[in-house]
Amino acid sequence: MSWIATPTTDRYPWYLRWVFAVRDIIGRPVSEPVRLWARTPRVLAAFLRLYRAIDRAASPIEPALRSLIMVRISQINVCAFCIDLNASRALERGIAEDRLWALESFETSDLFSEREKTALAFAEAVTITGHTPDATLKARLKAAFSDDAIVELAALIAFQNMSSKFNAALDIPAEGICRVPIADSASAG
Repeated sequence: MSWIATPTTDRYPWYLRWVFAVRDIIGRPVSEPVRLWARTPRVLAAFLRLYRAIDRAASPIEPALRSLIMVRISQINVCAFCIDLNASRALERGIAEDRLWALESFETSDLFSEREKTALAFAEAVTITGHTPDATLKARLKAAFSDDAIVELAALIAFQNMSSKFNAALDIPAEGICRVPIADSASAG
């Protein structure tokens, strides 16, 4: 549980209470991070709109790669909730468990294509404080992705950094969303 109190449902605006109630009825309660973002409904709305814009069917970055990037950033930022949620989404998108377990050593793993390794290296370069993509990585990106796709990658990386840093800063734990305990790597940090 976060060190910031999650308000009771009656403290939220009526339109959020309605959404929370529907989610409870269908057996998919609203997560603690959403309830915390919802303390400021306009910020929650902007956050959700940005997520939908980035994680859309027409994105030049395929869903499986988006998921791999999101899990890797979550690992770097030691966000147990994000690892849990994004690993679950990755499995839903057909990513094999062994690939999730190998993410921390993707550069030397045969489980990832060169294109995936390039995108994951970009995610690391942007995420790790004090690092930036070097000329070699930029050349790899230009060889593997269109300019539009590189911009989308940068947006996805920035979004996941915002999300995972928000959750990590507030000590939001994993909620057991993923059937595979990938989130264990977050508790080691």
